[in-house]
Amino acid sequence: MNLKTQFDGMEFANPLMPAAGPLNGDLEKLQFLVSEGCGGIVTKTISVALPNIPKPCIYGDNQFIMNSELWSEHSYETWLNDFLPSFHKTKDRPLIVSLGYSKDDMEFLVPKVDPYADAFEISTHYVGTNLSDIQETVRAIRRNTTKPIYMKISPHIPNPEGFAKAIKEAGANGVVAINSLGPTMKIDIDNRSIIYGNDKGFVWTSGPAIKPIALATVYKIKQAEPDLTVIGVGGIATADDVLEFLLAGASAVQMLSAALLRGKNLYSKIIDDLPKALEKHGFASIEEVIQSGLTKSVVYKQSTPILIEEKCTKCRLCERICPYFAIEWKDRITFDSEKCFECGLCIAKCPTKAIRFQ
Repeated sequence: MNLKTQFDGMEFANPLMPAAGPLNGDLEKLQFLVSEGCGGIVTKTISVALPNIPKPCIYGDNQFIMNSELWSEHSYETWLNDFLPSFHKTKDRPLIVSLGYSKDDMEFLVPKVDPYADAFEISTHYVGTNLSDIQETVRAIRRNTTKPIYMKISPHIPNPEGFAKAIKEAGANGVVAINSLGPTMKIDIDNRSIIYGNDKGFVWTSGPAIKPIALATVYKIKQAEPDLTVIGVGGIATADDVLEFLLAGASAVQMLSAALLRGKNLYSKIIDDLPKALEKHGFASIEEVIQSGLTKSVVYKQSTPILIEEKCTKCRLCERICPYFAIEWKDRITFDSEKCFECGLCIAKCPTKAIRFQ
């Protein structure tokens, strides 16, 4: 099964990369990600100034990570004099260097990092939402490199299509979508306190919980600017998630939070699972998934659901969750066609797939 993907002059053995964050913050971690089999490597975001990081800074729940960690805790000098040269000596796959944040930072950092990078990923998290400012940042980078530039969009950007058009006009090659969601907050009830937050009490949220937002953003950008490369990130935890992002318009994907929630070896597990996922869904290669795209149809009239009795475990979850009070237990699950709104929630939530539309 062919797992390769290629774009902007780079070839990746598979479409999975790490997202910028704590798992790619020094040479040892970069080498670990290579050993996990990632198709490409991304660095933690390097900036001119060192961050002031509150502790503790990472909170994990079942479906999300909250993080106030900021950018790399190592100076740009350490990256330039140690991590990047050492990694470059044995580099055998594309390296995307993540940088932040301002136009002046780019003017300073890009020429220094350029010899080691195959491409640049630029976080716009602290740049704001003004597209003119973001364009000026792109132009500053382009003046200092011929390598691909990917601007990482934050969910608070109100118009992803406008963002994509603006960075394309300024000389960027693509978008990384999306950055973590925020500001968000974690509260300790017993101590009446905000925890895991920065000096304003806020953190940023990522992981499987934000996947629907990320998928929609990838799709919007690719539909608006099909010539731009899109790298999908935000909520990936399985091989099927990878395929969903590729169908939405991504050429490759990044993952971080799920590895913090479920274990660092999740990278190699997903890569191992990709051939089985491709076969299960009728694809012969990653490239075929990317080329397939998505169809969409809107149906305004469905039918009352029916029960497949042999699959029903009588858990009655459907009865408890039905928002229209249309499901009732009468020796078996029954559906009231007069009350049923055909919303589909019972079908989506049934743990044994015992309910379907007629």
